[in-house]
Amino acid sequence: MFPIRDLNPTRITPLLTILVIVANVVVYFVLQPATESEGMRFTYRHAAIACELTTGQPLTVAEIRNGDCEAASSAAPVFPQKSLVLSVLVSLFLHGSLLHLLGNMWFLWVFGNNVEEAFGHVGYALMYLIGGIAATLAFVVAHPTATDPLIGASGSIAAILGAYLVLYPRHTVLSLVFVMLVPVPASLFLGLWFLGQFAVTDPGVAWEAHVGGFVVGVAIAFALRQTLLGRVERLHRPAYGD
Repeated sequence: MFPIRDLNPTRITPLLTILVIVANVVVYFVLQPATESEGMRFTYRHAAIACELTTGQPLTVAEIRNGDCEAASSAAPVFPQKSLVLSVLVSLFLHGSLLHLLGNMWFLWVFGNNVEEAFGHVGYALMYLIGGIAATLAFVVAHPTATDPLIGASGSIAAILGAYLVLYPRHTVLSLVFVMLVPVPASLFLGLWFLGQFAVTDPGVAWEAHVGGFVVGVAIAFALRQTLLGRVERLHRPAYGD
């Protein structure tokens, strides 16, 4: 199933959702190098890498070439000035391909506006960042010695999906199923999406990050559910003369 749109109108302009999409597109087309070799160098310089976060040190040449994480390496790192803390945030705006970017941004566009309406612009921004950070940490816990860069907004977007599930489980997602448009309850669509992560076999897909982000999104939205739904109800309450 692929989501086309949700049948869940909002009363706000999703400014943060639009801003995040624009930021990701600008980073991909303007900041990330177009050539494969320069792109790899850029990614290793700026993206989060589980081994680096585990050891607290940037990777060495040997670690990159061999794929082995050395906890006490005496070799000089390739990028000694790399900020490991900043890399966690930067990774949320990097993508490995145009398809990767488009898929993530489409899911954000379909589901993000309603979550932004519920959380408010500031709360939504915090939710997005917290979800992304939690997703990165979930991957690090699962693969503490991985030496490949972890990139993509999917961890943050997974948190948005988790929040949407808690807040709007009965709303409809118009989905493409094979060649047909089918109205699917959000609870079914997002539930299948979540369970589908455990069936991922592509080593290039960080499904553990998706699961971590989703769970954090569910937890945050569940804890604030009454407040968030109250905010949505007030926004949708008809004004005098409507």
